Amino acid sequence: MSRQDTRLAELEQRIGYVFQDRELLREAITHGSVDNGAKKKRRDYDRLEFLGDRVLGLIVAERLLAEHEDEQEGQLAPRYNALVNKHACARAARAADLGAALILSPSEEASGGRNKEAILGDICESVIAALYIDGGFEVARGFVTQFWGDAFDDVKSAPRDAKTALQEWAAARKRGLSYVMIEQKGPEHAPHFIIEAHVDGFAPSRGEGNSKRQAQRAAAAAFLKEHG
Repeated sequence: MSRQDTRLAELEQRIGYVFQDRELLREAITHGSVDNGAKKKRRDYDRLEFLGDRVLGLIVAERLLAEHEDEQEGQLAPRYNALVNKHACARAARAADLGAALILSPSEEASGGRNKEAILGDICESVIAALYIDGGFEVARGFVTQFWGDAFDDVKSAPRDAKTALQEWAAARKRGLSYVMIEQKGPEHAPHFIIEAHVDGFAPSRGEGNSKRQAQRAAAAAFLKEHG
């Protein structure tokens, strides 16, 4: 057995699932920097990450609805955003030691790619997608339940408003924060607002709502999901 195959087998043991399609798992842990030397690059985790983000979101949303039956969207959204973001995924990746199985280019290996927050967050989502494709929704949910650990309990306390959380996030990094109205449409009795949250040095995030405050909260939540 090659060293790479050994790492795959060890990863399967850590996550408690043996893949029927081992190549799918290999794709899920292959970084985009890896080239097989041919004209076409080896398949990497980029496409699977796209699916994994959606699968994770569904798993988390479903559980939050079950555990917080009396709450509305405005209360659920901050909890959701605290559980579905790159940092939460990176923490889960470290808990599962996904970095040990990563397939990296020599240059990315040398630059410490196995421990990079962004890469770990991405590979966590790609592995969730691979589990979903290979084993189904319950297998993917089992991974999230196991490696998100106490994170679901941590968000049971009253969540902060997304605008407050983003204000604190920006202040801690000494970054300016502002909200920019992009569009207002609809009749006066039922307006719809589109607003962007702008933090100095970052791409803006957009939110929509039936009031300016709701749209601002949505924009703040979208920013925190990506960077929080």
